[in-house]
Amino acid sequence: MRAHIFLIIAASALLASTAAATVETEVFHVAGKVLCQDCNQGWNEWVNGANPIKGCKVSVTCLDERSRVVHYASDLTDEAGDFDVTCNKYVNGKKLKPENCFLRLVSSPDPVCNVATNFAGGKSGVKLHRPTVVYRDLLKYALGPFYYTTPMCEDPDTTDQDTSNDDDPEQSNY
Repeated sequence: MRAHIFLIIAASALLASTAAATVETEVFHVAGKVLCQDCNQGWNEWVNGANPIKGCKVSVTCLDERSRVVHYASDLTDEAGDFDVTCNKYVNGKKLKPENCFLRLVSSPDPVCNVATNFAGGKSGVKLHRPTVVYRDLLKYALGPFYYTTPMCEDPDTTDQDTSNDDDPEQSNY
């Protein structure tokens, strides 16, 4: 008898998780946090002392199957450094695939902390892979945190300006 109850519960859980994975929504959300990381501090403050930046702009760019931009959306961070970009799944009658979208840092209003870093891919862009939250009519991708730093902390550009970086994967921005 207990085995039957366990099987019924397991089957119900499997059906519920399958239904959640195929949730159809009109929009999807991309959320995260943007922080300022100052290298002038000691190591402990540098690692643990990042401060949120209000007013940073982040963007979500979605491409079609032929790598053409079909959707662009952006948001500004709040006092806690949080952002939540809402993207429509249907643009001009076509369904967007979130897997063909990526998020990147755009700008920081902070006059001191305004150099984008590539921690978590914020500078070059990070692709959306799997949603973090799938619940009823909510589909959300939580990414980051992403960081800006001060110009003093920026790595100097030591590449030769005369050489082409066309084959360099670090320079590709999706």
